[in-house]
Amino acid sequence: MVPLQIASLFLVLIFAHGLHGQKQQQEDPCQSKARVVGDIEYCDRYWECVSGRPELFDCPNGLVFAGKHRGVTEGCDYPWRANYCDGKRQANPPIGADHCDWLYGIFGHETSCTRYWTCWNGTATEQLCIGGLLYNERARSCDWPENVEGCQKHPLCNDDANGNVPLGKSCNRYWQCQGGYPRLQRCPAMLVFDRRSLRCVVPPTEDCDVPTTPPTLEGELAEGGNEQEPEEENLPPGIASLPSGSLPLPLRPRNRN
Repeated sequence: MVPLQIASLFLVLIFAHGLHGQKQQQEDPCQSKARVVGDIEYCDRYWECVSGRPELFDCPNGLVFAGKHRGVTEGCDYPWRANYCDGKRQANPPIGADHCDWLYGIFGHETSCTRYWTCWNGTATEQLCIGGLLYNERARSCDWPENVEGCQKHPLCNDDANGNVPLGKSCNRYWQCQGGYPRLQRCPAMLVFDRRSLRCVVPPTEDCDVPTTPPTLEGELAEGGNEQEPEEENLPPGIASLPSGSLPLPLRPRNRN
């Protein structure tokens, strides 16, 4: 970040005497223990004491001043994390990039309810909500489907909000619609999914033969009772696979209660 070009004499007048008609006087960072203070008018700017003189800096585009040693980078944080801009405005307009409304921030996906973008210096990284959660634009977090407006239902479940839907060419995996939103399911051992009856049945069916090697108890336990998730190309638009690992902070769902 480069300090804004401001005349030294003007700075002295601001900090020593205040501007004519100004209700609140800007705090001098050189008189503060932190040596860094927020701007009184703009929440995305701050003053820092440099070589004994106050200098004005801008936070990265999309971030606002949070305080020394706070925030996601150099004292700046996402504006929605706290009331950083209470009664203030941002001096700098948004600079957009692919999938990013601002150069820094977290933004919803254009076509998917289970995905979102994290933007850092204009570079967008696609993220997934796991465990049946959806991205809540208002809370900027992965949330329970019932809390996310407009995303409770998916086109895959248009025919039957609580029915079953085949998954590609898979013989034992299928989508189970629950309230209009699909969850990945697997037929019990030795059963296959019948595309006509839309349920798990004893093979053979028109599309699936009898499994040549029945799964063993040890194999089931080793897999944790779950078959490998389908490849991305088999997933319908807006449905994400469920990766292992925890949710990146602060994208954790609120308590149901």
